[in-house]
Amino acid sequence: MTEQIDPRDMSTRRTDLDGVAVRVLPPVDVVAAVLLRYGLVVVIGWIGLLKFAHYEAHQIAPLVAHSPFMGWLYGIFPEYTFSVLLGVVEVTAAVLLAVKPFAPRVSALGSLLSVLLFLATISFLFTTPGIGEPAGGGFPAITLLAEFLLKDVVLLGASFWTLADAIRSGWARNPERANGSTR
Repeated sequence: MTEQIDPRDMSTRRTDLDGVAVRVLPPVDVVAAVLLRYGLVVVIGWIGLLKFAHYEAHQIAPLVAHSPFMGWLYGIFPEYTFSVLLGVVEVTAAVLLAVKPFAPRVSALGSLLSVLLFLATISFLFTTPGIGEPAGGGFPAITLLAEFLLKDVVLLGASFWTLADAIRSGWARNPERANGSTR
């Protein structure tokens, strides 16, 4: 025999769940924001520091060399020098992202750098040979390298979120300046 549920009980249950959701949202929101921002800081900073290692400079060379956006830089800088310069940009972006609680406007610059970095790495999906997995019949079956690059779409989204968050924090404190007023 199936138990009959009184519709009035469902209304009470929904209200209870709504109350729980309302109480849980603020701490979940804080945890999500901290993990998103500082997870991005760790990823960009760590990868940026790796750019100072010769093996990393060698590993990124095929990606950079085939990129119409960056490949030409190898005509100006040796492989390792380019890698170090890229590492400096990445570590700078990570540091700028991290200062948001103290300097949100400065942090917005880190977010913007992060957006540009991930747009560049996502472009490798379209410029690097061998992205399609031959054993799977080629694209849309992708190689491990392509899988590695594909996750940058999520990091790009995180970068845009941190940019919006920094702008909101940096300009909401002084609405007159946000509206273009110089007073």
